Amino acid sequence: MSQDLMLQSQKTDQLYRFLFDEHAARGELVTVTHTLNAMLEHHNYPVAIQKLLGELVVATSLLTATLKFEGDITVQLQGDGPISMLVINGNNHQQMRGTVKYDESIAFLPESNIETLFGRGYIVITVMPKDGERYQGIVELEGHSIASCLERYFTQSEQLETRLFLFSQMHEGVMHAAGMFLQVMPGQVEKDEYFFDSITQLTHTIKAEELFNLPVEEILNRLYHEEIVRLYDPQPVSFFCHCSEEKCYSAMATLGDEEIESLLNEQKLVTFNCDFCGKAYEFDADMINTALKRNLTN
Repeated sequence: MSQDLMLQSQKTDQLYRFLFDEHAARGELVTVTHTLNAMLEHHNYPVAIQKLLGELVVATSLLTATLKFEGDITVQLQGDGPISMLVINGNNHQQMRGTVKYDESIAFLPESNIETLFGRGYIVITVMPKDGERYQGIVELEGHSIASCLERYFTQSEQLETRLFLFSQMHEGVMHAAGMFLQVMPGQVEKDEYFFDSITQLTHTIKAEELFNLPVEEILNRLYHEEIVRLYDPQPVSFFCHCSEEKCYSAMATLGDEEIESLLNEQKLVTFNCDFCGKAYEFDADMINTALKRNLTN
């Protein structure tokens, strides 16, 4: 593998949508390397968790791209194993954030299958439209990979043939992640069953290095050169956390004066740590009093 193999020509952190013009199937391709590393920057996760987080960022980006409205999707894996929760939240603007909860007392977390790392659990997908009702789907966490778990979710909950191809790997100290998504168009399952099986087998030949390295046009031509594929303009993917000082002040307002005073007496500062980006917010008594007075006068 060459020193500069990764990201030579492929633009990173881009989501591409494509359609098969002569068949009722659609696809997506995404790379999320910069987004993922911004998410990891303030955390010291084991490599096994970094890889899983990368795969789930890719998967969430691909799923979010199917939204036909303004809103969010949250994909959460939870269980009773060494990793108790892995969650990614994304919106229709392809802004991603995520966090992990795991047993930090374990000295070494092996790169293993989902069942080993999460134990018994569930995968929960929550769709939150900006205007409209929230929807949540839950299925048992069964399968050896995030991709197989999500494919099972779509089979059970959406009745749509769906395939995901997720890649996440370390190269020269940097975690890279990318993936592809294929889905039969709604209402067309029987018509194009053979075709969908065919493009699924072709997509199984894709390698991580190709997704990290090659222009999307070349990837699609290599995989589906016998098909007419319509490629749409890309959408940028980015890391974005919603935490802010104002949200911290809002949280403090729910604590009550006595609890805030007790915290200040113990440690002179009230500290909030964002689980998503790792940023720490510290507030002393003067800052809190000024903010509370400002809120009372508004």
